[in-house]
Amino acid sequence: MNGPFTLLCIGGSDSGAGAGIQADLKAAAACGCYATTVITALTAQNTRGVRDIFPVPGKFIAAQIDAVLSDIGADAVKTGMLLTRAAVEVVVKKIRQFGLKNVVVDPVMIAKGGRVMMQDAARRAVVEKLLPLSLVVTPNIPEAEVLSNVKIRTVADMKKAAAIIRKTGAKQVVVKGGHLPGRRKKGVADILFDGEQYFEFQADWIETKNTHGTGCTFASALAAGLAAGDPVARAVEEAKRIVTEAIAGSLSLGKGHGPVNAIRIM
Repeated sequence: MNGPFTLLCIGGSDSGAGAGIQADLKAAAACGCYATTVITALTAQNTRGVRDIFPVPGKFIAAQIDAVLSDIGADAVKTGMLLTRAAVEVVVKKIRQFGLKNVVVDPVMIAKGGRVMMQDAARRAVVEKLLPLSLVVTPNIPEAEVLSNVKIRTVADMKKAAAIIRKTGAKQVVVKGGHLPGRRKKGVADILFDGEQYFEFQADWIETKNTHGTGCTFASALAAGLAAGDPVARAVEEAKRIVTEAIAGSLSLGKGHGPVNAIRIM
């Protein structure tokens, strides 16, 4: 019997288990994909926010990647929190060294509670070095505004930003619309741009404050689809379905933003 499809998740650990590597693992499991992990930073956080961050040295990030890829390999890669420029540069070096394909970049910049999760030097390195190696980049609207320098207020603005971001070298761009103003009645639209055409993916708005981990869950589910051999548009469509169901089944834990629940859909 052949083994399962494998997904390498590179990112920060969330002690509250709502986002980060913990969310990646749950999303991959929900997709029937085996996920391995590389921790780039440890965070002390809960549903109310991030209290502290401990960055993992680049040398140890490299050691984790080498350990996983020299033995298990990876059918796809998903990157999340890359706090420092050193972390970005190590990941870029290893993607090239191992010839990794199906790279999904979730450019995690700011936590839901407002804590900065990517230093300015790291952001520049992501744009200059990591995005050109990616198959798909998945910014939310605040992240897309930073990457494109476009103020996003409409779906047309999302499309404009996606086209600009693609010029960084990312082959395909998904701009997630959960932060778009005034969408509660219309639902949530995500935009995929592949360089030639736009695809729009719609879902009903779900009224809940428990949305911790939506970005991680979406990007990991997307990467799991790519690992299984799905084309990008199909993987995005399925990731949209999974994250919508995870939000619908979100958990009221703690006193802040509870986590989405991808395990529910298994």
